[in-house]
Amino acid sequence: MTPRLLIIGCGDVGLRVLKLLAGRWRVFALTSSPDRASVLRQAGAVPLVGNLDDAATLARLAGLAELVLHLAPPARDGEADLRTRHLLAALSRRPPAALVYASTTGVYGDCGGALIDETRALNPATDRARRRVDAEAQLRAFGRRHGARVSLLRIPGIYARDREGGHPRERLARGTPVLRREDDVFTNHIHADDLAHACLLALLRGLAQRAVNVCDDSQLLMGDYFDLAADLTGLARPERITRAEASERMSAMQLSFWSESRRLGNARMKRELRLKLRYPTPREGL
Repeated sequence: MTPRLLIIGCGDVGLRVLKLLAGRWRVFALTSSPDRASVLRQAGAVPLVGNLDDAATLARLAGLAELVLHLAPPARDGEADLRTRHLLAALSRRPPAALVYASTTGVYGDCGGALIDETRALNPATDRARRRVDAEAQLRAFGRRHGARVSLLRIPGIYARDREGGHPRERLARGTPVLRREDDVFTNHIHADDLAHACLLALLRGLAQRAVNVCDDSQLLMGDYFDLAADLTGLARPERITRAEASERMSAMQLSFWSESRRLGNARMKRELRLKLRYPTPREGL
């Protein structure tokens, strides 16, 4: 029997999943934009127009597929993820066997550069991260209530040369500075192709109500990441500035990425999903 997969939020990563499947599964893709229907159809999916902000448009999703890949982000405000709530209400009428959710490593908050795994207590510091924590709690409860196998993929910075905004070269070309080494923070990464592969493996192998860090093997300071990208692309390395200077020259959004430092362990990903990284560090991926 051909597996049936429903992708919620079929952007760059979803399209990479479709490419990996190469037509072997029956795939449906929910989009809020009718203009994307032709793109999704060409990629091998059956497009469905619906909006996670409008629960009434999601009724047809019930029982459509035994596998669900939830890649859609929460709305931009509030501490609760109402989009996931609407989705799960629709799916609960005929629950899937397995559901994979693309969460974020931001749920851990600042760890002071410590090496952590999935047992680390959640400590979200922003509303953006709190919405993800709320979504994770909803999904775990859904899995327990309906006997669905839910996998929570905690994902750091996604990069790829062919991903829009997924390569540091634009930032380097603008001359955006980075923090000096003594003020710097650890950052974590995953190549978009490795992430797509992890999504598929989680659908097939993920353990019930289980969180998994999906990250590569690197443990880089943020400035070193941009220095590496500069060296690989032949661009100038970015200026190094103090944290005090950064507060005057960077936006609140930019500063938020310099406010948390952690190193992620990926042993669970390798052991349970059995993912073999194609790009074990950004040096290969960039």
